[in-house]
Amino acid sequence: MLRYTKKGDWIFDPFVGSGTTLIECKRLGRNGIGIELNPEVAQKAKELIDLEPNKYNVITDVIVGDSRTFNFDTLFENYRINEVQLIIMHPPYHDIIKFSNDGRDLSNAKNIGEFLKMFGEVVENTTQYLEKDRFLVLVIGDKYSKGEWIPLGFYCMEEVLKRGYLLKSIIVKNFEDTRGKREQKELWRYRALVGGFYIFKHEYIFLFQKK
Repeated sequence: MLRYTKKGDWIFDPFVGSGTTLIECKRLGRNGIGIELNPEVAQKAKELIDLEPNKYNVITDVIVGDSRTFNFDTLFENYRINEVQLIIMHPPYHDIIKFSNDGRDLSNAKNIGEFLKMFGEVVENTTQYLEKDRFLVLVIGDKYSKGEWIPLGFYCMEEVLKRGYLLKSIIVKNFEDTRGKREQKELWRYRALVGGFYIFKHEYIFLFQKK
């Protein structure tokens, strides 16, 4: 946010989750709009965002909706804008964690192909509002299933690239603990040894620029 936006710019998060993006918007003086499919998750995000002081008097709103099909024209008209200056996406890592029972939820996609199709629909429906030459940030990791490492991050990268975006950078974010492991480090270490793979200790931050 600090590098690619300035105070007063608009940031858009199609997978708002716990509201981290909008909390940082308030801290840094950026306006933020987040979309969340699950009403309960959206409400919790609003509560967390509201706890953050709004010293820059910016707008930070969470809207309940499906980023694949939501009509953003009317929404953005309410804010008297037609473009945003940064989009940050942190979608589910397919079915590693089930976030709901909603068939529209990307974590409920039946297979990788369906997941990528659904993700691509989010990209199509949201990035049309990104200002030219501005940036799209995608945070995503890989998954391991049935003895195979699935490069989910790079599959998602391809979904964005084939829509005409420039890849500017790939940042590898290292971490030790994830919710996906559910604090079962020894179990995952055993699975890795038996399965012949390495324990996940990274996710990707892909940086794209709109032509």
